[in-house]
Amino acid sequence: MQSITETMKTTTRKEKVLQFGEGNFLRAFVDWMIDILNEKTDFNGNVVIVQPLERGLSDMINDQKGLYTTVLRGVQGGKNVEEFRTIGSVSRCLNPYKSEDYAEYLKLAESEDLRFIVSNTTEAGIAYSEGNTLDDAPQAAFPAKVCAFLYKRYKAFDGAKDKGIIVIPVELIDKNGDNLKRIVTQYAAEWKLEEAFITWLEEACDFCNSLVDRIVPGYPRAEAADLCEKIGYQDNLLDSAEIFHLWVIECHKEFHEDELPFNKAGLNVIWTNDMSFYRTRKVRILNGAHTMSVLAAYQAGHDTVQDCIADKALLYPFMHGGIFEEIIPSMDGSKEELEAYANDVLERFENPYNPHQLLSISLNSVSKFKTRNLPSLLGYIKKQGSLPKRLVFALSALISFYEGTEYEDSALKGKRGNESYLIQDSKDILEAFAALYKEADEGEVRAKRISEAVLSNTAWWSQDLTQIKGMQKAVEQNLQAIWAVGMQKTMQAL
Repeated sequence: MQSITETMKTTTRKEKVLQFGEGNFLRAFVDWMIDILNEKTDFNGNVVIVQPLERGLSDMINDQKGLYTTVLRGVQGGKNVEEFRTIGSVSRCLNPYKSEDYAEYLKLAESEDLRFIVSNTTEAGIAYSEGNTLDDAPQAAFPAKVCAFLYKRYKAFDGAKDKGIIVIPVELIDKNGDNLKRIVTQYAAEWKLEEAFITWLEEACDFCNSLVDRIVPGYPRAEAADLCEKIGYQDNLLDSAEIFHLWVIECHKEFHEDELPFNKAGLNVIWTNDMSFYRTRKVRILNGAHTMSVLAAYQAGHDTVQDCIADKALLYPFMHGGIFEEIIPSMDGSKEELEAYANDVLERFENPYNPHQLLSISLNSVSKFKTRNLPSLLGYIKKQGSLPKRLVFALSALISFYEGTEYEDSALKGKRGNESYLIQDSKDILEAFAALYKEADEGEVRAKRISEAVLSNTAWWSQDLTQIKGMQKAVEQNLQAIWAVGMQKTMQAL
């Protein structure tokens, strides 16, 4: 079988985008969009990828001359859909930890064509760390790299205002652009760079906040040989993703639609000066539906989100009811728009091509519940004047899921029937649950003690949830039932 480079041709274009991160998500999201821009508009720009860590995919990407194939699969209108696209928007991938690549990386700071920086260096990437200097080649911290790169550009163009950069990070933290800008400015002050550079950052550059929404499983290892046979060439960088995509970009100065004409290309990109509605919608409906359902579902015998959707007798009604009868009624905004998004979410959850493991979603469930579900629970009480039974049950299922007293490495070991599973969270949270479950009491006494201890933990919830009328008693009764008759029967009664 021929390789992708023998089958497909590359196209030389202006290198307009510098991208920190060579992982699956950016290649199936940003680079996929830029490829469509090149096809459908006059954008005529390519992406230069910078490998953010010393080890990565740069050699493999360059061996394929930046070419790779996205495999988009999902359910649309009740039908399975599969789309293949050869991506030709990546010109090269630089590893700045190699001296020759570092020199090429610095040259980009002097490029007249460069206009955008995008990044995905994980949530931990946008963080300050000590010990980075301007002379490092390269700096270890991502924001330090950005500061040094932008300072190089500032110097190269004598602070020209029209040579500023539009920075759009996609890391999954709130206000990602604002936080990146804050840390870049912190490094500039620490390195005693001139005040005029900080003014240039403020006036010439735009650090946009953004929210991304697409499930990207990445390289489909088990199916790779069959997929290469189907497309007719060998591709070692196949990138699998769902069909759905959404990019919300919040700009502080002006919208950049003229320079990035995503909408003209038919892409689902929203430019806004306030992304709070879209963030709240995603966190509370998509992420909230996951966190509300997965711990109960796993204890009821399921392993994937797709299993939940297929269980029309128990888990699907629980998830559907939780979204439409509790989460959406707790929210502000257009009910019609919220319900349309929720229907899309449920269709995405059904995707047979991207099985999403419940245990992988279960990581750090305490903080996830606080962020994703607690606002809906409290909002429902405020608006409806009663407890949302499914969200309260979800908290009960969380407490039940965290039952364990023995450790495997840094995780607690839970039991589901005759098999064990790993409960993964921060050390202090796991130690607290282990201590609670070591007590020898049973039944009503045990349920009352544990529910009261968990709900009153203000370090976890930022408030004492036992002060909510009826809350502690409801959780106590749920736990008694779960421990007495099992998760399935308890959910059936619910």
